[in-house]
Amino acid sequence: MIDPFNRPISYLRVSVTDRCDLRCVYCMAEDMTFLPKAEVLSLEELDRLCGTFIGLGVEKIRLTGGEPLVRKNVIQLFRSLGARLGEGGLKELTVTTNGSQLTKLADDLRGAGVRRINVSLDTLDPAAFTAITRWGKLDATLDGIFAAKAAGLAVKINAVALKGVNEHEYDRMLAWCGEHGFDLTLIETMPMGDIGGDRTDQYLPLSRVRARLMEHWTLEETDYRTGGPARYFTVRETGRRIGFITPLTHNFCESCNRVRLTCTGTLYMCLGQDDAADLRRPLRDPAIGEEGLRAAILDAITRKPKGHDFVIGRREDGPAVARHMSVTGG
Repeated sequence: MIDPFNRPISYLRVSVTDRCDLRCVYCMAEDMTFLPKAEVLSLEELDRLCGTFIGLGVEKIRLTGGEPLVRKNVIQLFRSLGARLGEGGLKELTVTTNGSQLTKLADDLRGAGVRRINVSLDTLDPAAFTAITRWGKLDATLDGIFAAKAAGLAVKINAVALKGVNEHEYDRMLAWCGEHGFDLTLIETMPMGDIGGDRTDQYLPLSRVRARLMEHWTLEETDYRTGGPARYFTVRETGRRIGFITPLTHNFCESCNRVRLTCTGTLYMCLGQDDAADLRRPLRDPAIGEEGLRAAILDAITRKPKGHDFVIGRREDGPAVARHMSVTGG
């Protein structure tokens, strides 16, 4: 699959559910209305769709949410996709999670073929963690992280940079990640969905954060890549890596290799644009068949835009796109 700007599309992010057991302030409103279950694809349908994408050249799949691990029997999907790892199929199967279910599922993920995971952790302060997540308990996430480590999974910590909330913690988080053998990625908040507040008050440019960190840490340039948008540096003092995802201060669109599939079968060709393709209809219509499904995907790829239009500022009176982050998994 090659998009109109000659970018190969090899990475599929699949939101298996829009539901979550937390309500992070940059992701959701506290009072959310979730999709009716009747609109959500079955695990078998998601597996078939993923198989079609793999046949078209996708080499990496990341399962996301909402919180993907709260979906009932989701390990069945991991196992089915894990069976596609290998020559001529997937090169990597990964997951982004808030960690709440990892004490139960880390071993199963490893057994399914997952080798590394991203865990969302914005703070190491218990009170701040509960404030950011609205409902969460820090200890539950930390227990999940260490269960994943014990299961043999490589853990990368994802933290959304929030002005006035966790910006004083990055030195501590970098040291903590170094102590426990984790990489860290910092992410600028993105203007997606109505969260019941002003994102201008949250936005913290990562160029400023990196400059502050370099006062205390030696960040060395590296060509390390995971297939996603982060730009990585090696932290000389810990030997671990720190990544920066900067959709606002320096967008990563020129090398975008990703599309995003929702749990309803909607394909978004860009995180920051509203154009989408309905794959549920061709998936469920036996008259269309596999070739028709492939054709629908390839047609969607021809509409992939050059980049997003994310902007945060006092003049912006709403989010760049109406859907919440939980719909497409970031």
